[in-house]
Amino acid sequence: MTNQQQEMIEYTTQEVIGYLMEDNGITMEQAMEQFYMSDTFEKLSDVETGLYLDGSAYVYEMLKREKIRHQIIV
Repeated sequence: MTNQQQEMIEYTTQEVIGYLMEDNGITMEQAMEQFYMSDTFEKLSDVETGLYLDGSAYVYEMLKREKIRHQIIV
């Protein structure tokens, strides 16, 4: 993984955590736990998927769909 790829993943992660906090009224710790435990984060962290290139809004929408599929209650 290149430094640029790592930076893009970290930026997207920060943005998605912010979206979770804002949309669900949860703490940073809760948002981090939700995101870091998700399949979406696993895919984002794997540079082979290229998900880090899609932007934080797309990744967040993907996470929301995952939460619905797994019936995760915030």
